[in-house]
Amino acid sequence: MKKIFNSIIILATLSTLFLTGCKSVQKSNDGALRVLASTTFLADITQNIAGDHIQMSSLLPFGADPHAYQAAPSDVARIAESDLLILNGLEYEHFIEPLLENAGGERVIIEASAGLSPKEDAGSAHGVDPHMWLDPNLVIAYVANIRDGLIEADPDGAEIYKANADAYMAELKDLDAWIVEQVSSIPVKRRLLLTNHEAMGYFAERYGFQIVDTIIPSLSSEAGTSAQGLAAVIDEIKASGAPAIFLGEVENADLANQIAEETGVKVVSDLYLESLTHGAPAATYIDMMKHNVTRIVDALR
Repeated sequence: MKKIFNSIIILATLSTLFLTGCKSVQKSNDGALRVLASTTFLADITQNIAGDHIQMSSLLPFGADPHAYQAAPSDVARIAESDLLILNGLEYEHFIEPLLENAGGERVIIEASAGLSPKEDAGSAHGVDPHMWLDPNLVIAYVANIRDGLIEADPDGAEIYKANADAYMAELKDLDAWIVEQVSSIPVKRRLLLTNHEAMGYFAERYGFQIVDTIIPSLSSEAGTSAQGLAAVIDEIKASGAPAIFLGEVENADLANQIAEETGVKVVSDLYLESLTHGAPAATYIDMMKHNVTRIVDALR
């Protein structure tokens, strides 16, 4: 069996469960690869690369928060039926290991973030930041990894995957340029992000925002905070003049609303950070990013 190349990896914690590499991929009856992505945004990115050359689906439904996801028994069957499984990696899919163990069999696992250098939490208690997809430039690396994985599993589709990936990378570069243009309309002193949890570090670094604080000092939306922590956030808002708190649509807004009552800041609670929507406003990854940027710019300009 030949060794698998860097773009296709098996998570280290799962290395005893599966063989990935030169397996004989069994296609569906219509000849298409059965590809399962962990999230809706990864499914959309993959669909742009593969077109109708694969059967594409997302393990998590629209509106699901991966940080809080409770797996269903049917998830095991869906994984068992897949030829390829696409994960973000960086411990984002914390729920996946028991599902893979129960599914059994062999499949190629593509880690979209492979080869990228993640941000590490300063205290190391929360691990690395997995939210790389909120910088479209990093998604270009996702596309390359997914493209190469698809080619390894389905060499006959190589030319299609390469051409589609090139076209989608160009769209991502256009998206990045559009975001830069939109952000330029915000005065530098108002490029302040106050978020619910630590999700927007890569976005902030790329587009010149300052992360003022987070309500929940964690990379997961499922973590909690204390009264002392809330008081510290309020002090930071008053000191910085941050005009808004930004939350993902799946996040609980109670604490943000409480802080808003004490500080007078706006609460923007309809960003889509972890999931696409079934139709507008975030039907695709690019739509999701444009919606988020528009909401952020409107709140800070």
